Amino acid sequence: MKKINFIESNIKASDLIFEFPTSLLLMEHFGISFQIHNKTIQELCDEIDLNSNVFITIVNMYNKNAIINSNLYSKKDLIRIISFLKNSHKYYENEKYPEIKKSIDSLYNYNRLPEIKLIGKFFDEYFEEVKEHLNYENDIAFPYFDMILNNKSDSLFKYNFSVKEYSEHHSDIEYKLEDLKELLLNHIPIQNDRLIRRNIIFSLYDLQHHLNVHSEIEDHILVPAIAKFEKELIGK
Repeated sequence: MKKINFIESNIKASDLIFEFPTSLLLMEHFGISFQIHNKTIQELCDEIDLNSNVFITIVNMYNKNAIINSNLYSKKDLIRIISFLKNSHKYYENEKYPEIKKSIDSLYNYNRLPEIKLIGKFFDEYFEEVKEHLNYENDIAFPYFDMILNNKSDSLFKYNFSVKEYSEHHSDIEYKLEDLKELLLNHIPIQNDRLIRRNIIFSLYDLQHHLNVHSEIEDHILVPAIAKFEKELIGK
């Protein structure tokens, strides 16, 4: 298989997955079928009426190789990006959090150290903050964005919200994971539990990376593009 240096829509989806395995999860978030056969990225995107440039940009963001221009995206594109973000929320809550929590519980059952019990408590409290952030987006911000993208100007005035307010409220929820990794790496004695500890640290890095890109999508694509459409619709 030829190494992929630049992702284009005519690349086979299977080659993309072999080169960048994370793209398989991103396809799932976009609702692209796993039955990829011999299809190209363009063909898979066409099947679900998705702008292939949206998919390619986000894959590149996850691989730290994206050129972002929020002016390139239509309202239809932004609706699909919001759907992608909502599916990401489900992944964090239903898969990633339980995976890490289970590993921390296993580490405690293996060692029974009070420090590990505190790590479990720290992670639970941290993820409560994450869920609060995700619920704010699901229940307040995204419905408002949907009104803008569907030209519901009358509803906007009743909503008492704005893109600016969302931007000011938006926080980087991924950085507290640094403290957790620091504790696991430097402050908990190793007791023949390297496999469990390694799995936790790998999972924390993975979660942090996903949350970081999630924030970048919102900050560099969603917020500026929605703000432009908000201004056009109601003159804010």
